[in-house]
Amino acid sequence: MADQRLSLQQRLLQKLSPQQIQVIKLLEIPAIQLEQRIKSELEENPILEMTEESEDDEKFEESDDSSSDEFSLEDYLNDEDIPSYRLAANNYSKDDKLIDMPYSSGISFHDSLIEQLGLANLNDEEQLIAEYIIGNIDEDGYLRRDLLSISDDLAFHLNMEVKLEDLERYLKLIQDFDPPGIGARDLQECLLLQILRKKDKDSTSMAAKILQETFEEFTKKHYDKIIRKFEITEADLKDAIDEILKLNPKPGSSYSNPMSKSNQVIVPDFLLDNLEGELHLSLNQKNVPDLHLNGTYLDLMKTYSGNKNAASKEQKDAMLFMKQKLDSAKWFIDAIKQRHQTLQVTMTEIVKFQKEFFQDGDETKLRPMILKDIADITGLDISTISRVSNSKYIQTHFGIYPLKYFFSEGMQKDTGEEVSTREIKKILEECIDNEDKRHPVTDEKLALILKEKSYVVARRTVAKYREQLGIPVARMRKEL
Repeated sequence: MADQRLSLQQRLLQKLSPQQIQVIKLLEIPAIQLEQRIKSELEENPILEMTEESEDDEKFEESDDSSSDEFSLEDYLNDEDIPSYRLAANNYSKDDKLIDMPYSSGISFHDSLIEQLGLANLNDEEQLIAEYIIGNIDEDGYLRRDLLSISDDLAFHLNMEVKLEDLERYLKLIQDFDPPGIGARDLQECLLLQILRKKDKDSTSMAAKILQETFEEFTKKHYDKIIRKFEITEADLKDAIDEILKLNPKPGSSYSNPMSKSNQVIVPDFLLDNLEGELHLSLNQKNVPDLHLNGTYLDLMKTYSGNKNAASKEQKDAMLFMKQKLDSAKWFIDAIKQRHQTLQVTMTEIVKFQKEFFQDGDETKLRPMILKDIADITGLDISTISRVSNSKYIQTHFGIYPLKYFFSEGMQKDTGEEVSTREIKKILEECIDNEDKRHPVTDEKLALILKEKSYVVARRTVAKYREQLGIPVARMRKEL
């Protein structure tokens, strides 16, 4: 029989308290969502209110911490007849997740398609099938699922056997709806649907041929192959391509989605003023109310706490409920204060670190700065700095910037001077903006240009920076 041995192992584990978790969650959200988060907490917790702090708040807290012979809430709640599981305050709700601000909207993209379907004179079954197809069209306007899968879904979920040719017929009907290009299964079909809806077919016939017969060559900008195939001039090709470039590759986007991130108004979390060369930083507290404890509920709790022996079960339950809400309210108020303090400390050090930039907004004055730099200065954890900088904005006298804008890696020039990679990217952008589009600058050439300016950067690094800027390779930037 194998030896059985017992051993002791010591491990250090860090467990976050409910309050720490609440602070972390509040750090992550920007100002525009903080207002909604506070409103949700006010609705859920009757002990929280937005009025001025009353003397009752202070008196209650003093009595709560006193060691006098008076009966205290802690004593009351330690009664053995109250199960321990009921003492755990439920300090979290579904609203703890990130909340998007509500927007009012007009007719939606899919509603518009359904409205147009109502004019197609279909029977109930045909209407249902067509609506199911519309339901599978994504926000860009594409039908990403194949018709066979949709046929299987109809059979499984609606017990409807629909032939593929019938689904194709319903799809063709939908593809005649507005906006043009809707219901396409890929980019080629989307552009073709739009070009074939043009009234002047003669002026777009070459564009249609290019999309139908040489779509791959068109997307890869192999213009010489297209010219040889159709035996046309470069001017003819340019006219056709200009026509294609007027088309919308995402027809569904023509319906502005009010819930999309891009349409949300940016509310800065920080305000930075330059007063005669002196920088003054403040938190944007415009829509953030002051939170205090409700005096009426505190009075009720003091009344009940003085009559423990005479309290009924219902009164004990009410007391327990209010104690839980009181703890939750205190934690939330403290979490808001900690959020404000952490944001202020972090942004203050960022402004100090990038002081030259914040004076006039000159990008070339941005110093290389990473999360660890600010973490070391503030004494905060890197993850905390990351949460503060994520989704937050600062308003300056020269524009509004996301906090992430100020963080970048650094490199040394051949002169020994340390510069931000953002400075190198700016030079790359300028070179590409000013290039001859008939002969775009390659990554190798860009690396040589940077070297001439004392920035020794490898070609693969240039390619990485170019991709980070969202700029395609030289061949894809070529124009006629």
